[in-house]
Order: sequence, then structure tokens, then C-alpha cells
Amino acid sequence: MQGRTQAKGALLLLLTALIWGAAFTAQSKGMQSVQAFTFNAVRMTMGAAVLAPFILVRGRLSAKKLTAAQLAEKKISDRKALWQGALLGVVFFVASNIQQHAFLYTQSGKIAFITALYIFFVPIFSLFIKKRTPLMTWLCVILGFAGLYFLCVDPKDLGGLNRGDLLAIGCAAVFALHILLIEKFTAGSDGLRLSAMQFLVGGTLSGIAMFIFEEPKLSGIFDAAVPLLYAGVMSCGVAYTLQIIGQKYTEATLASLLLCMESVFGVLCAAVILGERLTLREVIGCAIMFAAIILSQFSQKFTKAGKNKKTA
Repeated sequence: MQGRTQAKGALLLLLTALIWGAAFTAQSKGMQSVQAFTFNAVRMTMGAAVLAPFILVRGRLSAKKLTAAQLAEKKISDRKALWQGALLGVVFFVASNIQQHAFLYTQSGKIAFITALYIFFVPIFSLFIKKRTPLMTWLCVILGFAGLYFLCVDPKDLGGLNRGDLLAIGCAAVFALHILLIEKFTAGSDGLRLSAMQFLVGGTLSGIAMFIFEEPKLSGIFDAAVPLLYAGVMSCGVAYTLQIIGQKYTEATLASLLLCMESVFGVLCAAVILGERLTLREVIGCAIMFAAIILSQFSQKFTKAGKNKKTA
């Protein structure tokens, strides 16, 4: 049964990565019509609006089946999900807006690659909370990083670090914190409520920043309607909720490795939807990334088998 839940978590995180991969194009296109805080304010508000009806309907249906004691326990759990979701929303606001501003200064491929550095930041940050990462998992992370390099970086066009690259590095560090917080919060909280509260807080903060630092125009928002709908409904409402549910069954470092497949799916989506041809370098990068993912799943089983032998 445990193996099934782990497989379920991995599949949900891979589906998340697939949706995010296509979202890079939407984010880049959206920035042609609206500014960063405006884009995120609209898409995060959409994400919260998409989830709200499901939470209300499910809450009413479940209330009819619960006893008084269970209802009291649920209220406590829901209150906990509110403050946890609010904290996630603050972190999400910071990470998303740093990333969105990076699109002003550098290419989306480089942003995808640098943002995926969270596969290193997650196990490094884990050391500070005395959580060890197995050597096999570290090897999978390094292999995945090599695949990302082949996939996203052209050695002929490195051009040094610019402001967008530095912003993407900061974004990767904050997203690593976001992944670790989700791992901590998902054990005893409702994933849908966590996700909805995250978007509500993130969208509110982005909206405040939008009116302070930008001059939002309805015409620009309408021009970016398609990218905003995809980023709001699919990338926020669906994908980030799948991330929270998937991380309930997956250790944080392995989750970060699965999620960074968004770079692979971004390239594959461009090839299928836009008719862009894959270079040999990109094919090699995709193959290495897939190998790292498969190896990580085996390494998880070997690590648990070893622990069980020691316990026995």
C-alpha cells in the first residue's frame, strides 16, 4: 500500500511539472502585455477563485456525514490550514514575483534552468533542520542537474550572469523553502485549503504591489487573457494544488527532482505545440533527466529496504 501512495505522489508531481512546463511560455507571453505584479495578482486570484467552489461544496457534503466531535476536530484543522496557507502565500508571493521579474532581463530557457537549482537548495537547506539526504539521492540530483544543463544552456551563449539570472537564483532559493514548508504542512492539513489560502494571500500581496509600483490597465489584462487563464487556472489552481497533494507522499528532495522536470516538459511542449525541433543536445538533456527520475525512484526503494534491514 505504501508503494502505491509513493507512486501516486510521483505521478501527481510529474503532472504538476508538465503543467508548469507549458506555463513558461504563458508567463513569457503575458509579460508582453502586463507587468510582473499585475500578472501574478490576476493569476493568483484566479487560482483562489477556481478552488473556492470545490472547498465550499466539499465542506457542506462532509459536514452532513461527520459527528459533532469530528466537526470540532475539522474546525481546528481548518484554522491551522488558514495560517499555514497564509505563510505559504507570503513565500509564494516572493518566489513568483522574483521569477516573473526575471523574464524582463533574461531568456525563459535560462530562467527554467536556474530556477531548477532548487533541486540543490532543498537538500542543502534540509541540513539546517538536521534532515539527512541519502548519498544515492544526491547522485540523482547531480545527474538531474547535468540533464538540465544540456537541456537549457547553450555553452556558446552563456554571456555571464545578468540581473535576470541573479533574480532566478534568488527565486530558486525561495522555492526550495516553499517545497520544504509544504512537506511540513501537508501531513495534518487539507491540501485544497492550503492551496486556496496560499493564492488568496499571494494574490492580495501582488495586488497591493501592483498598485504601488505599476500602472495596471484593463486593456493590457485583456490582451494577456489567454496566458493569464492558463497561468491562473492550470498553473496555479490545478498544478500547485497537485504539488501540495503529491508532496504528502513524497520526500522533499525527491519531490524537487520530480518538479524540475518542468524544464523537460517545457521543451517537449514547445516541440509538440509550436512545432519547434529538438536539438541533439536537448534530446540528451531530456534522456538524462528521465534517467535521474527513474533512478531516484529505485534509490528510494533501496534506501527504505536498507533501513528495514537495520531495524530488523
